Amino acid sequence: MHSTFMRYFDEVARQGSIRKAAAVLNVSSTTVNRKIIATEKTIGVLLLERTPEGVTLTDAGRIVLEHCRETLNGYERTKMMLDDIRDLRSGHINICAIDSVTYGLLPRILLDFNSVYPQITYSVTTAQPDDIMEAVASGICDIGITFTFDVHPGVRIISEKGAPIGIIMRPDHPLATRSSLSISDLDGLKLVRTVDARGRNSIIDQAFTGIAPSLSTNCFTDTLHVAKHMILAGRSLGVYTQIGFYDEIQQRRLCFVPLQQDVLLNLKIGVVMSAASGISPPERLLGNEIKRALAGLRLDAAAPGPS
Repeated sequence: MHSTFMRYFDEVARQGSIRKAAAVLNVSSTTVNRKIIATEKTIGVLLLERTPEGVTLTDAGRIVLEHCRETLNGYERTKMMLDDIRDLRSGHINICAIDSVTYGLLPRILLDFNSVYPQITYSVTTAQPDDIMEAVASGICDIGITFTFDVHPGVRIISEKGAPIGIIMRPDHPLATRSSLSISDLDGLKLVRTVDARGRNSIIDQAFTGIAPSLSTNCFTDTLHVAKHMILAGRSLGVYTQIGFYDEIQQRRLCFVPLQQDVLLNLKIGVVMSAASGISPPERLLGNEIKRALAGLRLDAAAPGPS
């Protein structure tokens, strides 16, 4: 998979001799020497100073050796990960996510993943963004899927996807034809929001501070199931990202209009893991699947309105 030159050159540098390196590599000295000479001709600089006592690296040779060893070490790490993936048979992954991710997106990812790795088991819980960050940082949770506006120092972001907050409504609502909405457009309208907004310290409340009076929210809930039914019934407008309503929006049962407020427009949902511990092969594989699934969603624009 990698150039034989790298292996040859690395061993020559270790042995300080083409003859000794050839013996270790179990090839002829002529083969090793020809490969290095061919590379020297290709790049136009000498890599070795040849003397009767052996060889020493030139300045260019030291630069090339560093590159060779970095590449060979990276290749060995890659082979180890591939071996882990090939031998992957069992494991358990604790996943903690915001509620909206568990509607459609995460179940589809887990079903696909389970078809390839049927022995991997999962625990899935939902929580608020701060609690997810804390659970991942403390090791209670292996993978978190949450907003990344306030990143805990104990976690690392594996991937992110823009997911602005806007208004979810039925396509027959008078505002459904708009490409964007302002805060003032919501005056007097009944809204449904996440339960953490009751504390007046949610990301939505922070964004609206000093812009508008308290929103006319008629339902706070920690489950999207309740919010979705109220919106579909035409009783409320939802203040959410598209992600938990994605199927209904694609089916044109609901639509999404972004709110023109910088904090809300720039929100991102990310996959986070602990910064203090290594990532196991099952976690790495599942994290990559979540990353690919998020990348395939269009969450950053009005979509779709009345047909």
